[in-house]
Amino acid sequence: MSFSDLQLSAPLLKAIKEQGYEHPSPIQEKAIPIVLRGDDIMAAAQTGTGKTAGFTLPILEKLIDGPKVNGNQTRVLILTPTRELAAQVAANVVTYSQYLPISSTVVFGGVKINPQMMRLKKGVDILIATPGRLLDLHSQNAIRFKQLEVLVLDEADRMLDMGFLPDIRRIMKLLPQQRQNLLFSATFSQSIRALAKTIVNKPVEISVAAENATAAQVKQWLCPVDKKAKSKVLAALIHDRDWGQVLVFTRTKHGANRLTKELESQHIMATAIHGNKSQAARTRALAEFKQGEVQVLVATDIAARGLDIHQLPHVVNFDLPNVPSDYVHRIGRTGRAGAEGEAVSLVCADELDELIDIERLIGNLLPRESLEGFEPQHALIETRLDTRPPRKKKPKKPRGDLSSKSDKPARNQRRSVQSSKSSQPASGEKAKAKRSRRPQRTAEANGNVKSPSRKPSSPRKASSSTWGKSTKS
Repeated sequence: MSFSDLQLSAPLLKAIKEQGYEHPSPIQEKAIPIVLRGDDIMAAAQTGTGKTAGFTLPILEKLIDGPKVNGNQTRVLILTPTRELAAQVAANVVTYSQYLPISSTVVFGGVKINPQMMRLKKGVDILIATPGRLLDLHSQNAIRFKQLEVLVLDEADRMLDMGFLPDIRRIMKLLPQQRQNLLFSATFSQSIRALAKTIVNKPVEISVAAENATAAQVKQWLCPVDKKAKSKVLAALIHDRDWGQVLVFTRTKHGANRLTKELESQHIMATAIHGNKSQAARTRALAEFKQGEVQVLVATDIAARGLDIHQLPHVVNFDLPNVPSDYVHRIGRTGRAGAEGEAVSLVCADELDELIDIERLIGNLLPRESLEGFEPQHALIETRLDTRPPRKKKPKKPRGDLSSKSDKPARNQRRSVQSSKSSQPASGEKAKAKRSRRPQRTAEANGNVKSPSRKPSSPRKASSSTWGKSTKS
């Protein structure tokens, strides 16, 4: 099948051809006709399969014949979880719409809001946004949704995992009821799938790969190594194997900065990209990496799904991710659009549990290859593939209202606590009762006939005190 078989117009086909594409990918072949038909969709496809074009192309086709967008309005809203992904989607929209009279813009946090408000003043056909900045713009009357026709949630599972659900719900209340909803994601867990169905209306579900599957053209292997030797092993791999462009993932922002300095000390040009960097710094770092000015880009998982680097040859997991599915998204940065790639994981003995979880998720044991001269002193135990399905997490008990039957014992307990508190004396009475319970000092203990009413505050005042008088008598 060719793109011309998908009922796309000549300007779109021209833009597609200039990008060097002749045949649609499986996700594009399945999704484009459904979107053109006007149905809601939930599409799951492993990263790097062209799912962005899977919704961009049919949306552009639908916008060709339509009303002119008014000021501060948009016809299509595309929500993404990260700034990098928003910029990448916006670039795709610009590329494919270059021969169409369709306007678009991208908005996200970390940069000044006024230029974004000015771009929205005339209205745009397609708006790509991150949830937080979109709500900020709406609160300042910079964007309205009366003309909205299509809503797209890109990387929907990641968006919900990152805690954007409250923002998404707020946005949903602002949108018109009559609209087309498109949810595209690398994976859909059962819980997220059920939640997503509350947003879409009778969606058509499509999937072109098994959940959490990795691309077949990506060579995956791990290098057992001691934790302290990881940076030296990485530098050795880059030097000895003549790696020209490498994307490296660390678990923390501090670790990314530290690794960058260590690589530069080994005469390797490197830069870091993570959440603590300003948007300008992140954009500059990514541009330098794409242009070959920087050899190594060190990133945290914030960039795991937002980066699209043409024919990236190597991905390195400097630290294994805590969440197994993030491994799939990390290595999905290479081997995109049918190209070959290599994914290497530097694994120390402390990361055995994470390794077991990852191998269980992808259904394969990662081949091992030790680097000569860097054999670990702390051996990494050989793993066995665990084929058992992962245990389902027990749902948290709902806090519920106090009128539910399940909450009666707790309510009764609270009542008993309150009643016991009400039966206790007030704070002043408590103090009196406490003093009355103190043992009185006896005359024998004091060495006096009478118990003193109070101790003398100082020897000088003792003669005029009650204590002194009782002693004289």
